[in-house]
Amino acid sequence: MNGPYKPGTPCWVDLMVPDQQAALDFYCDLFGWQGEIGPAEQGGYSVCHLKGKPVAGIMKAMNPDGSIPDPLPPTVWTTYLATDSVDATLKAVTDAGGSVMMAAMDVMDIGRMAVVTDPTGAVVGLWQPGTFEGAGIVNEHGALIWNELTTPDPDKAAAFYAAVLPISPAPSEMPGAEGYTEFKVGGRAVAGMMNMDMMPPGVPPHWQAYFHVDSVDEVQAAAVRAGATVLAPAFDMAVGRMAVLADPQGGAFSVITPTHSPEQPA
Repeated sequence: MNGPYKPGTPCWVDLMVPDQQAALDFYCDLFGWQGEIGPAEQGGYSVCHLKGKPVAGIMKAMNPDGSIPDPLPPTVWTTYLATDSVDATLKAVTDAGGSVMMAAMDVMDIGRMAVVTDPTGAVVGLWQPGTFEGAGIVNEHGALIWNELTTPDPDKAAAFYAAVLPISPAPSEMPGAEGYTEFKVGGRAVAGMMNMDMMPPGVPPHWQAYFHVDSVDEVQAAAVRAGATVLAPAFDMAVGRMAVLADPQGGAFSVITPTHSPEQPA
């Protein structure tokens, strides 16, 4: 990535976990990242790197005062959408029927963030860049390649995201992807959306992070050896071969070897 992400484009993902060091060990081994627990003044937040570029964040689950939440929140990957103004987007969120989970806050000089819930119940972050744009590498082994919303009401979700950011939902034209929706920014597909009809009972609406890997089967096997759970074993689909995994602390993510590279998001 050589420039800022256009508003509406997924620009970052991070993971909140009870055991930060264990998560760092797992993902660094699996994807070839480099990462360590960050400084105390940043709450220990870890920015993981690949080839010297930031690819994802990992943080310990804690309250703003540094105490441990009780009960602990679920271990999840959060997708962040780029925006020129977090505050303006938050107003649009509430006007469009969403809710604010974490109010806008400055993160030193690197940016301004918030976390919201869309009207269908999926949680997503917002990122207004300062000195930090977001992921510095995408669409190659070990890096983010796709972000996908799974929701019980695609029509309501499509209307919401189109109202709060310059996102244009459109039916996918990919063969074998009937019923799938692409979120487009500036005419480029930057994310996707699917109905959660096929999800197991009890799975909540959510945004899922996909990481590019050179071999889904090899990464799936390595993840299992490291204590991960296979939620959907490696399978072939319209755009490549993929698997859905859960790390040893329960954080779900997807890995994919695409048959072709998606359009660059920015």
